[in-house]
Amino acid sequence: MQQPSAPRYDERLTVPRLWWALPVLAGFSGALVATPIGTLAMLGGLVIAAALTAVMISSYGSARIRVVADSLVAGDARIPLTALGEADVLDPEEARAWRSYKADPRAFMLLRSYVPTALRVRVTDPDDPTPYLYLSTRDPKALAAALTA
Repeated sequence: MQQPSAPRYDERLTVPRLWWALPVLAGFSGALVATPIGTLAMLGGLVIAAALTAVMISSYGSARIRVVADSLVAGDARIPLTALGEADVLDPEEARAWRSYKADPRAFMLLRSYVPTALRVRVTDPDDPTPYLYLSTRDPKALAAALTA
């Protein structure tokens, strides 16, 4: 059996630690809303609101960017490296510009607002209407190096 190739780059865009206080606050809110109904409803509101918020935060922070074999896997998208062109490392100021007023609506954006830096990769496939990929990443230089390796 053939071993799958090890990723040249692998990053999970996890949310900041402070965001994990949100399930606690949501749990208290759920408990307050359910308090007039009774103690059991209050406990149920606390658990359900906290659990739902934790699941939402976890799923939002589970986006991954990987360069595996001959493909870039960003979130749910899988793009062959042969369809990609030049990669531009974006500092926080340029990243903000490319996710706002410079953004093209046709672009694929794996955007996480809590990650200040990004990588913009041109798509060279003539059959693909996507002009570029915008990927929020904490280490854009390493991702660019993995794409060109």
